[in-house]
Amino acid sequence: MGLPQRQVVMTTEEFIEWENRQPDKHEFVAGEVFAMTGARRVHVTVSGNCFASLKAHLRGGPCRAFMADMKLAVQTADAVFYPDVLVTCHPDDLKADLAMNHPKVIIEVLSESTAAYDRGGKFAMYRQLESLLEYVLIDPDARRVEVFRRQDSGDWLLMASESDQGLVLKSLDFAAPLDVVFEDV
Repeated sequence: MGLPQRQVVMTTEEFIEWENRQPDKHEFVAGEVFAMTGARRVHVTVSGNCFASLKAHLRGGPCRAFMADMKLAVQTADAVFYPDVLVTCHPDDLKADLAMNHPKVIIEVLSESTAAYDRGGKFAMYRQLESLLEYVLIDPDARRVEVFRRQDSGDWLLMASESDQGLVLKSLDFAAPLDVVFEDV
């Protein structure tokens, strides 16, 4: 009988260095590497709509929006993710090349295979980011936007929007109606 294969565990820094040499994207949690799969057309379209609207809104200001290929390191969770969209205003992030560390807003577009994780385990890790003020989940199939907003107490308040109000990010003084979020879907 053979012995179980020893699993190689990496540090966050080793993962980022390794992952940059890979042809495919991977996420990293507590030393384990997880391959990412491609996204559906509606997922990419909604992510692109949010990014384009945020980029235009932030133009000329101190914050920048980034899309799916930018890594986000959550040091306290020993994790690295690829959020669909993130916004950072932190000077260190604006100089970073490979991974952001201080997002103000994170947007995840839900899919059937990731919805439970995006709502549960991933959100629990994202909540460890002191800079994070708003976490957005967008369900393209239900045409629903959920914004979790950090309160002064540290608690998170859910603001669900199924009306035309759409995506409202108070931390960025930003609003996009559902027609914009779901354009071309």
